[in-house]
Amino acid sequence: MNALTFDVSARGFIVARAMGRFTEAATFGPLSALRLSERAPPVLPGPEWVELEVLACGICGTDLATLRYTASPALEPFGSFPAVPGHEILARVLRVGAGVEGLEEGERVAVDPMLSCRVRGRSEDTQCASCSEGRHSTCELAGEEGVTEVAGKPLSPGMTIGYHRDLPGGWGERMVAHRSQLFPVSPRLSDRAAVLLEPLSIGMHAVLNAPPQDPGADVLVIGSGPIAMAVTWALRANGFQGAILAQVKRSHEAELARALGASDAVQPGLEVRELLAETGSLAYQPILGPEVFSGGGFPLVYDCVGSAASLTQALRYTAPRGRVVMLGCAAQIPKLDLTFLWARELEVRGFVGYGEEEWRGERLHTFDVTQQLLLETEAPVAAMVTHAYPLREYRDALSAAANRRRSGALKVILEPGR
Repeated sequence: MNALTFDVSARGFIVARAMGRFTEAATFGPLSALRLSERAPPVLPGPEWVELEVLACGICGTDLATLRYTASPALEPFGSFPAVPGHEILARVLRVGAGVEGLEEGERVAVDPMLSCRVRGRSEDTQCASCSEGRHSTCELAGEEGVTEVAGKPLSPGMTIGYHRDLPGGWGERMVAHRSQLFPVSPRLSDRAAVLLEPLSIGMHAVLNAPPQDPGADVLVIGSGPIAMAVTWALRANGFQGAILAQVKRSHEAELARALGASDAVQPGLEVRELLAETGSLAYQPILGPEVFSGGGFPLVYDCVGSAASLTQALRYTAPRGRVVMLGCAAQIPKLDLTFLWARELEVRGFVGYGEEEWRGERLHTFDVTQQLLLETEAPVAAMVTHAYPLREYRDALSAAANRRRSGALKVILEPGR
């Protein structure tokens, strides 16, 4: 099969960090460690596993940060390389193991890429606390080898498909996944909508676990990518009636944010500053640094960027005793001023991935909740996919994703079967 493979090395780090700002060749071109090549298809590790044909796979900020070597090294022990990247996956079932029930060959499935204790082959009584609670995205054994064997060896450490040497991701033509990771896709969802189930579920997970406490309060969503759009849609889809203020950069992003439920869409800088003033906030200019505010503010801010600028803004725009929710953050945040975290008695929560949710009196996986609400709301989420490329044009795809101002991209996907 054809697949992209990426390896982590000291040479790659030096080249990417030294030259990445000047040429794309250093991060995903000829000078990088990302290569398109022929490799043997993966084999089923056991009877509860499924072989898949990848239909589409997204490119996300975490992927770009990995290729650029700007992702935090703190998570390095929880991955294994070389790996086939790609974790936003829509696939078709090719072959099921003898122990698989509820899936048929030819069926479309969305893939939960996070690796649970069950995927690692652990019995219920040896699973970690997070996995036992249905919160496998924070699996506490991600740094350990699994009981499951691949090619006669224990499953390598890793948090997720796409950053795992034994489990190829969606930037290749074929892959394998455990039955517990697969969610059948309704025929009512197009491929373009279905490939977004993973990023949409990230926003859904945050909204379900950190919803607005006041149903009529204003909420600020910082970010113009798919995760921010997912938060906006998830708020509305779950019945929030207050104002959702989306901070985006470009006009087509503003149009989509409104279509997904935003009350208003504003640009960073003066426009969002005016909205803050409307909450009753007063501005003051310190001797050094950007202006600060007192009074008013937003009781809840979702930061879907994770940069020093976005989190600084979130901390300064949040009302006293308000909440800042961080998600979709792929890189380190240097030189961050946390003054208003304590000076305004703020609560900051972070979210990763998805898991089992309490929803409408049931306990469901986030992917199931997301798909159900997509079918109910018929939201135009497929419009997030602005660019699609065959695997052989991966450099053009990555360039479009990395240069959104130039390309106008929102979500770029690879379609390995084209």
